[in-house]
Amino acid sequence: MILISHRGNLNGPNKERENHPDYIWEALRAGYEVEIDIWFVDGKFRLGHDEPQYDLPFELIENHLAKLWVHCKNLEALEQLSTLDSTGNFFNYFWHEEDTVTLTSKNDIWAYPGKQPIKNSIAVMPEIYNDNVEGCLGVCSDYITKYK
Repeated sequence: MILISHRGNLNGPNKERENHPDYIWEALRAGYEVEIDIWFVDGKFRLGHDEPQYDLPFELIENHLAKLWVHCKNLEALEQLSTLDSTGNFFNYFWHEEDTVTLTSKNDIWAYPGKQPIKNSIAVMPEIYNDNVEGCLGVCSDYITKYK
């Protein structure tokens, strides 16, 4: 099962550190994949959930591209990533609101909380609704260590 840290969180939400590059690095070094929130503003990519807060270090993408799940937070980010990655082979990115599921650029099923079980999907925050994750491809959670 793929274990994905939600915004760098391992043992619960940490609003002060979520999406900070150092926090993301910590989750990657702990052996997890990481869902990150990306904005494209003023000609550059930025990290942050509710707003663009941090510059996106090139080294993060260069060294850990295969372990990042990129949640586009504005349509400009989606447009830029689709232009940079026209073959869909590099970035695993997606955009959604409250859809039951969305497909990532690599055709992974990203399922909204409370919608499980969906076979071969990524269960997002299954602890919120005590979702059954049996048959899921992976889990994305603020409490990802509990799934190890």
